[in-house]
Order: sequence, then C-alpha cells, then structure tokens
Amino acid sequence: MRAAMDALAPYATKASLSRGRLHREPEAPPRSPFQRDRDRIVHSSAFRKLQYKTQVFVNHEGDFFRTRLTHSLEVAQIARAIARVLRLDEDLTEALALAHDLGHPPFGHAGEEALARAAATWGGFDHNLQSLRVVTRLERRYAAFDGLNLTVETLEGLIKHNGPRHPPHPPEIVSLDLALDLDLSHEPSAEAQVAALADDIAYHAHDLDDGLRAGLFTLEDLAGLPLIGDALAEAEATGAKEPGRLRHEMIRRVIDRFIRDVTETAAARLGSLPSPAAVKAQTGPVITFSPPLAAANEAVRAFLRERMYRHYRINRMTRKAARLIEELFAAFFETPALLPGEWRQSAEEAGGDLRTRAQVVIDYVAGMTDRYAIDEHRRLTDITTLG
Repeated sequence: MRAAMDALAPYATKASLSRGRLHREPEAPPRSPFQRDRDRIVHSSAFRKLQYKTQVFVNHEGDFFRTRLTHSLEVAQIARAIARVLRLDEDLTEALALAHDLGHPPFGHAGEEALARAAATWGGFDHNLQSLRVVTRLERRYAAFDGLNLTVETLEGLIKHNGPRHPPHPPEIVSLDLALDLDLSHEPSAEAQVAALADDIAYHAHDLDDGLRAGLFTLEDLAGLPLIGDALAEAEATGAKEPGRLRHEMIRRVIDRFIRDVTETAAARLGSLPSPAAVKAQTGPVITFSPPLAAANEAVRAFLRERMYRHYRINRMTRKAARLIEELFAAFFETPALLPGEWRQSAEEAGGDLRTRAQVVIDYVAGMTDRYAIDEHRRLTDITTLG
C-alpha cells in the first residue's frame, strides 16, 4: 500500500491524511480508509436495492435495460480508469462513483420529481441529500452508530457531487458540518470531480445504447451528431453488420473518446497544482471536457432529451410512475398507521411534528425499488385485498 500511495500525484487526496470519521474507529489494515468506505457502500442494503431501481425504463420493461445498479457500476469503471491515468486515489474515486445514486427513489427522474412535488410543503426532495441520509442515518448495520460512518473526504465528495454548496444548508448538512467542519464552499476534490464527470459519460453513452435497444431511435438518427457520428463511422468501418455488434462498437468508441479527452484535458490543468487544497481553491472544476467534447456532450444531451426522455412511450411510463409515487406519499403521510413496522413507529413518535413525519415517509418511499413501490401501491388501492 505504501508503494501505491507514493505513486499518487501531488494533487491527489491521500488516505494517510484522511480527516477521519464522525465516529472514531480503529484502522483495518491492509485496507486504506477509502477502501473501507468503498467496501461498506458495496455491502449496504441501499446499494443492493439499486438493482431494482429504474434508470430510464421501469424495471419490468426488459432485462437488458440499465438499472441504477448497472449504471453505478459503469460509472465506477469509467471513474477508476480516469483516476488511474491521473494518479488520483482510485478507491476514493470508486467509492464516490458507487455511492452517488444511493438516494434515488424508484422510477428514475420521474420518481424524483414526483416525490419532490409531493413533499414540497416539507422541503421537497433531492436525491443527493437523500444519498447523504442513507450513508449517515438510514443504513443500520453497525452496533455503535447509524449509517456507514464514511470518511470526511467521501462525505464531502457526496455532498459536492454537483459542485460547491453555499448557505443556507439543509439540516442534514448543517449537523454534519458542525460535527466535522466540512469544506463545502470550495471545489470538490479531484476524485469527486472525476466521479461526477464519469456519471455524465456513463449516462449519455449508455442511454444511447438503451434507446437504440428500445427502438426509440436508430443508428441513422445518430449519424449527424458530433463525436457520435464519427464513432458510428468507425464502427461501420470494422465491417460489423449485426445491429448489436455495430451498436457496441460505436458505444465503446464513444466512451473511449470521452475518457481520453477528460484525461488529456485534466492532466494539463492539474500538472501545476501542488496539493489537493490547490484543486479545491480553483475557480471552477479542473476535471472537464475540452471545449469541442463539451459541445458534443451537450449535443448528445439535447438529442436524448428530445428523442428519448420526451418520447411518448417514456412519457406514458413516467406519468404512471409519478402518479403512483404521489399517491403513496399522500396515503402514508395522511395515515401513518399504514406504514409497516419501525417506519410506523417513527412516524407516530413524531406526533404533531409534520415535518418529521414527512421525512419518515420520504425515507420509506425513496428506499423502495420499482417492484416494491408497485406492490405497495397495489396493496393500498386494490379493493380485492379486503376481507
């Protein structure tokens, strides 16, 4: 492990200099603190649930479409590849990539938007903040504490997944900040920036793949897109004829081009930075695409928004999903006795504190898988279950 740490770049986050955890624990050699973070995330209940949470298509739509779990694994693979080239801490990068979607509710963005609307009176819903709640409160596996007791560096990276955070902070962040003196107003670490950009790469490359599989658009529709059109032409030049092979040859070239662009662009910016603190002190992120690839990425985003996320088939699914989430929230909030076990106890203990009751319901609904949410809704609404 010593040799691996020595190989890190000056601007990389060093596990040996970690600021520790909220609850003190003995070290567990030969694993570093960031390796332990990654392992705890992988073994968490919330991580396993991602297997049955939607990326774009509802879980039962097909076995080959991405779920939150496959997406998180793909983000981790891309992030680790970039971190290795840039000589960053790969374990911290991977931990952040694997944890970034732990707070997502069922039914993808439709579920998130619906839960935010349903809970608007009580502060709404944000999946990044919910990921923080998962790793600091909702996972209950250890005798000495709630949550996973992750390092300060991992918690900061999760909080700043979308960049620096400024006051006023929500209660979840305020309490952690008071206990750990978090660095929230500066840029994230290089490792956190890599995880965030890898999320973008995985999203767009693999949503193209899923959209093609689902027949929402064709390869011919992609030919005019920057970067994508070039990757398609290169794939066709291989002689691949089968649609599946051609699709894969194109997608893997898209991912490779994005990774190479990020590493080349970031290496030029990072080379003059002497420390992790210098990375955080920059105005804006240092891990970015070059301007041409940033423009290509935005073109892909616009294409997917129009041709996939707003497709009538997706709209039909998301409308049903949104109604289901809103009805689940309303039923459990209005009648906490409908909640099971410990959830019911927590809601009833809140008494007249409606904000706390709402948070209990948010935590319960956000933790559902697609299938469980459908089953719960059916149990609440199906008259044939009476008697």
